[in-house]
Amino acid sequence: MRIKKNIAISETGFVFDPTTGDSFSLNAVGLEILQLFRAGNSQEKITEQITDKYDVEVSVFEHYYFDFMSMLKHHQILEENAED
Repeated sequence: MRIKKNIAISETGFVFDPTTGDSFSLNAVGLEILQLFRAGNSQEKITEQITDKYDVEVSVFEHYYFDFMSMLKHHQILEENAED
């Protein structure tokens, strides 16, 4: 999975989909996760970085991570890679 190419993400966490006109606001952690994901980091690497930085249990973070990614997919921010 990857972030669709036309999705605009500001430094403040404002996400805009020009295709649909939909916009979303992310909190600081959501923005950080999205930036790490966009940079090509694996779920494991993102989990490691976030749990180290914010002192959160891995199982708790993973629950929220998968919910977050599901929400992004539902709102068509993410798309399947050709090789997925």
